[in-house]
Amino acid sequence: MSRTLVVRLSAGAVALGCTWIAYTQAPQPQGKQQPKQANNAISKVAEDLYAIIGDGGNSTVLVTNEGVILVDDKFEYDFQDIVDKVKSVTNQPIKYVLNTHLHGDHTGSNEKFLPTAEIIAHKNARDTMVKNKAPGVMRVVFTDETDLFLGGKEVRMKYFGRGHTNGDAVVYFPALRVLASGDIGANNGPNVDYANGGSMKEWGKTLDGVLQLDFDTVIPGHGPVSKRQYLMDYRDVTVKLPATVISMVREGKSKDDIAKVFMTNGGLWVNPNVVNKLDQIMAELKN
Repeated sequence: MSRTLVVRLSAGAVALGCTWIAYTQAPQPQGKQQPKQANNAISKVAEDLYAIIGDGGNSTVLVTNEGVILVDDKFEYDFQDIVDKVKSVTNQPIKYVLNTHLHGDHTGSNEKFLPTAEIIAHKNARDTMVKNKAPGVMRVVFTDETDLFLGGKEVRMKYFGRGHTNGDAVVYFPALRVLASGDIGANNGPNVDYANGGSMKEWGKTLDGVLQLDFDTVIPGHGPVSKRQYLMDYRDVTVKLPATVISMVREGKSKDDIAKVFMTNGGLWVNPNVVNKLDQIMAELKN
């Protein structure tokens, strides 16, 4: 059952009980270790829509006259740089942060945004963050779709199934025909996080659902802003790759044989995130 969230509500109106996770940072080694410095750039994608690319996952910024909607917030050390980048294009505050999935390169600044912004993610992403005792757990979740309306602009957050994790959401800007895909479509290869519910077997079907949306521009989870064809090509890899593995396993081919085919195909097939998980991919596809 889908749930719709109209984003003119007060912070607690549709909020779920928040789990605050206390954590301590690992002790720092002695010496003159320099703190990590943010390294990001902001660029315009469409009217009132910007991408912040550099550290970690890509962030997307939608500016409205009632506030800013931010998609993904990189690492914890990027928080102030994200705030500064947003201030460079608008005086409006960041009111909502939409997490495409649970990983720390997309949710790392959550804890610092929680006092002033509502954070939203798929229910599976929140459940896994709680299980993993991750910081910055959101108060609001959705199952199939949630629609946000702020400053006369509409944003849709949708879930189509498993792929990178079991809680991958895409964020769709229908008026602009732009999609923020998160890591369900990232240029670092179809990287299945099996520990957090990902699936190589289901990834292609999930992208088939995503591609039913009407968009021409993709802001991927990692990599440069691209056209729709990028995600179509990515979907083809996520369909052909498991089909190849299943066929070769049935023929009695070894892992080395499969790896050789991957090397021949090149591109995303030989990304370390794929090759280094070949044992896990084969194990899933044997079932």
